[in-house]
Amino acid sequence: MRREIREEAGIKVGKMSYCCDMTFIRLDNIPVIILSFYAPYQSGEIKLDNESIDHAWATFDELKNHDLIEGIADEIKMVDEIVKS
Repeated sequence: MRREIREEAGIKVGKMSYCCDMTFIRLDNIPVIILSFYAPYQSGEIKLDNESIDHAWATFDELKNHDLIEGIADEIKMVDEIVKS
């Protein structure tokens, strides 16, 4: 996963830790499974690949300013609480 993050976003991250998973069906009836992990940022500047369209570094409190997939805010809150503890 760290290699994929480096290739797709241009940054290095530390040890990956499992957060949670969720499933849903998109509006176009395509089922989606998301496996969420988190890792500490190590280095690099984000350079999105051609398949990625947007990114933001944001705190949990800043999420209200972003249009997110339903349930992602809950995952980010979980990681925020882990990082703060």
